[in-house]
Amino acid sequence: MTAVRARSRVALGGALLALGFVLLLLAVWTVWPYALDGVPPGRKALSLGLTLVGIIAGGLGLSAVAARTKGLIPALIAAGLALIAVEALLRAYGVPPGLIPTPTRVMQALWNARSVLLQDARVTFVQETLVGYLCGAVLGILVALAAVRFPFLERGALPYAGLFSSIPIVALAPVIVKAFGLEWTSKAIIVAVTVFFPVVVNVVRGLQSANPLLLDLMRTYAVTPAQAFALVRVPSALPFLFNALKIASTLAMIGAIVGEFFGTEGRGLGFRIQIEAGRFNLDIVWAAIVVASVLGIAFYAIIQWIEHRYTGWHASRRTSNGRTV
Repeated sequence: MTAVRARSRVALGGALLALGFVLLLLAVWTVWPYALDGVPPGRKALSLGLTLVGIIAGGLGLSAVAARTKGLIPALIAAGLALIAVEALLRAYGVPPGLIPTPTRVMQALWNARSVLLQDARVTFVQETLVGYLCGAVLGILVALAAVRFPFLERGALPYAGLFSSIPIVALAPVIVKAFGLEWTSKAIIVAVTVFFPVVVNVVRGLQSANPLLLDLMRTYAVTPAQAFALVRVPSALPFLFNALKIASTLAMIGAIVGEFFGTEGRGLGFRIQIEAGRFNLDIVWAAIVVASVLGIAFYAIIQWIEHRYTGWHASRRTSNGRTV
C-alpha cells in the first residue's frame, strides 16, 4: 500500500506540475501580442490570475515530484516555472526593458551577442579566474604545509591571514589594478589573493584535525614522519581542502568580475556588465550575468565531483545505511 500511495502521489504531483506549466504559458500568451505599456486591464487581470494559480499548482506538484527525483531535475523545473512566471508578470505590468528585461529578451540578447560574450567569458574565466584560482590554491596549500611543519609560523603568520581575509575585495581590487596595470594579470592576482586565505585556514585546520590515536599508532609501527603525514594527516585534511576550494570557486568569479570594474583592456564579463549598464542595455547585462552564473555553477560542480571522487571513503560522505552521498 505504501508503494501504491507513493506512486499515486508522484502521478498527482506530475499532473499538478504539468497544469502549472500550462497555466503559466497561458498567462504569457494572454499578454504576448501587446506592447509592454499597452496591455488591456482585462487581459492583465486574466494573466495575473493564471500566473498565481499556475505558481500554486506548479509548486504543489514540484513538492510531490521532488521527493522522488534526484539530481538537478527539481532545480531545473523550479527555474522553468520561475522564468515563465517572471515573463508573464513583467509583460502584464508593462515593466520597461531598460529597468528589468523579460527572460525572452535576455535569451535573445544571449544569442545575438554570443560571440562577444564568449570572448569576454574566455578572458574572465580562463585567463583571470582559472589562473588566479590555481595560483592562489597552490600557494595556500604550500603555506599551510609550512605552518603545520613550523608552529611558529602558525602563531606568527596565520592571525594575519584572518586579518587580510576580512578586507573587502571591493577595497582591495582598485589598489591591485593600479599597482599591476589594466592587463588580465592584475585580475588574476585579485583572484589569487581571494582564494589564498580560505585555503590556508582550512588546510591548516584539516592537517591539525588528524586523530592523535592514529598518529600514536604510526609511531608504534615505526613509520617515518613523512609516511605518517601522507597516511594520516593528508586524508584527514582532504574534506577541509575541498570545502575551501568550493568556497573559493565562487569567490574567484566574484573577484575577477569586481576587478574588471576598476580597469581592463576592454574585454571581460565585468567590463561588459559595467559598460552596458551605463548604456541601459539591461538585456546584455543580464545575458552577461547568466554566462557568469553558468560558468560559476559549472566550476563549483566540477570541484564537487572531484571531491566525491576522492573523499567517498570519509564518514561525512556516508549515510546511516553506509551508502556514499
